[in-house]
Amino acid sequence: MKAAERYDQMEDARQTEPEDQKPECRTKVDKGLIGNAIKASFIKLDPRIMVKNPIMFIVEIGFFLTLLLTFAPSAFGSAEVNVTFNLTVSLILLFTVLFANFAEALAEGRGMAQANSLKNSKKEMTANRLKPNGEIEKIDSASLRKGDVVIVLQGEFIPGDGEVISGLASVDESAITGESAPVIKEAGGDFNSVTGGTKVVSDEIKVRITSDPGESFLDKMIALVEGAQRQKTPNEIALNTVLTSLTLIFMIVVVTLPFYADYLGFQLEIPVLIALLVCLIPTTIGGLLSAIGIAGMDRVTQFNVIAMSGKAVEAAGDINTIILDKTGTITFGNRMASEFIPVGNAPMQDLAQWTAISSLDDETPEGRSVLELLKNKQLSYRTDLAAGGTFIEFKAETRMSGMDLPDGTVVRKGAVDAVKKWVLSHGGVIPADLDKKTDDISKAGGTPLAVAMNNQIFGLIYLKDTVKPGMKERFDMLRSMGIKTVMCTGDNPLTAATIAKEAGVDEFIAECKPEDKIEVIKYEQSQGKLVAMTGDGTNDAPALAQADVGLAMNSGTAAAKEAANMVDLDSNPTKIIEVVSIGKQLLMTRGALTTFSIANDIAKYFAIIPAMFMLAIPEMNMLNVMRLDSPISAILSALIFNAVIIPILIPLAMKGVSYKPMSSNALLRKNLLVYGFGGVLVPFIGIKMIDLCLALFI
Repeated sequence: MKAAERYDQMEDARQTEPEDQKPECRTKVDKGLIGNAIKASFIKLDPRIMVKNPIMFIVEIGFFLTLLLTFAPSAFGSAEVNVTFNLTVSLILLFTVLFANFAEALAEGRGMAQANSLKNSKKEMTANRLKPNGEIEKIDSASLRKGDVVIVLQGEFIPGDGEVISGLASVDESAITGESAPVIKEAGGDFNSVTGGTKVVSDEIKVRITSDPGESFLDKMIALVEGAQRQKTPNEIALNTVLTSLTLIFMIVVVTLPFYADYLGFQLEIPVLIALLVCLIPTTIGGLLSAIGIAGMDRVTQFNVIAMSGKAVEAAGDINTIILDKTGTITFGNRMASEFIPVGNAPMQDLAQWTAISSLDDETPEGRSVLELLKNKQLSYRTDLAAGGTFIEFKAETRMSGMDLPDGTVVRKGAVDAVKKWVLSHGGVIPADLDKKTDDISKAGGTPLAVAMNNQIFGLIYLKDTVKPGMKERFDMLRSMGIKTVMCTGDNPLTAATIAKEAGVDEFIAECKPEDKIEVIKYEQSQGKLVAMTGDGTNDAPALAQADVGLAMNSGTAAAKEAANMVDLDSNPTKIIEVVSIGKQLLMTRGALTTFSIANDIAKYFAIIPAMFMLAIPEMNMLNVMRLDSPISAILSALIFNAVIIPILIPLAMKGVSYKPMSSNALLRKNLLVYGFGGVLVPFIGIKMIDLCLALFI
């Protein structure tokens, strides 16, 4: 089938694709999700699960102790107990643990909901496997193994992950990406990777399977978005260690208090000591820490980016340098015909005619773009001249392709120097303006192809690798974040400089080989910088593996996706900005809520410590700056606030602190002002309001 006919069919497929078939990939917090999270909150009360969160485990132990003291005071040698007070403290502690469990379960539930959505996209299907003798057999897709070759026809689902080795087709990837518009997959280049479960909309392709059952990209996605098995990041582990150390210190303080109380001549009840301990330890951040990490991973998946680990998301927040591959990343990747330039005295119509003849059976992106440009410019040509002709494919040795017609006419297009030699060998003459027009195209950042028939050069095809829209604005945004952008390309310095200027990158490396990209990354890392790399080709795989954050395009090769620690399902390289923002947002959210948690302990100290001692030491009443009603109401108010602040902060933990590009110092000042000062002020107001309400009943 001619390239022009293929493109017409693909355009028809795009236009007829029903919009209502586009699946909803974004998970929402609905009633079902909340209901499941509530159930999970009680399941997580299992001490074997709670022990993984030392802070909340201590609160749970406090709940059991106060509950036991309420109904079996003799177990502690107590004869007189305030049953109402003890039971109230016990219930408040229970709800504190449940609220923390709910935050974690809700974050996990969103990931599970998306995983279930992906599982629904997995279908049992048959495959047309190609035997070595050329025959086709129908088998179950689960029987396919790595290396098998299958034929996928129009309307059929691709039975497994693979690479297109022959043909070109329009593929509906909405089951994976959520985008209803089909994408073109073709043999050769960096756009030959296909994912199992996607559907061929037009034409047919031959696919070599690249994964065994259970090891497909979709299987990995499902495993990754199920947050229950999420590994904690180094930063999270370090913070958890600090919080656990603070908890141990406060436990020692609380354990020693009864001895000081005995010395002063009064007794501190166990429920009061437990209440003090719970208010002293950082329960707010302890209850939300896991939810923050899980929600950060979920926010990345909502942008259709699959992160292989939480470490990658977190590292993205500290990125200093981004290395970008030009082809397919900054530019569209396929050099497209943008202009026809006659040379010598050749008429435009003649150039159009022989350009079309040389491209009719050319299945490369450049060849198809030539026919598209002829159509857009309304340049007519006769296809009957090529009837019975033999197409000559492009070869690295000749650097030309073309058509040999039945009447002996020979048409060629290709690299200018190669076509010049070919014309001269056939006794032709080189047009005087050919070299100048060739240089003009090169200086503009384009690639010139010469078109010749027999021994005459008719003109040039201006191929341009177009910069994707919005790239300059995106790079400006990265610059405002303090992130340097470096473009790597195999183009000559002149073309590279033109593309770099148009895209707005900070630096560029021309004539860059795969090993050069690795050297650039290693150099930046040796300067103490964290480096991100985006790419889509097999030649990008080593650099993606070396980078601290490697973002591969889903449209790219299997090798690139295997080497990276993130995969962008939409194949939009500018999405690295969203990934960086989410990484910074994750770090900011964790830091902000940690600051708030520690700061609001100050208010709880002023509430609960005076209440414990002011009966025995009247002078302690001076510290009762909130003028709380009574010791019991002060303790309960502090405990209630300590519990309810967790669910109040769940939306912030799930959504994340809003991030705007600014310097680290400005960001620190803002956080200290909002979450430091706010963490002190809000508890004072909240505890006082709760105390006023309790005073009506106590």
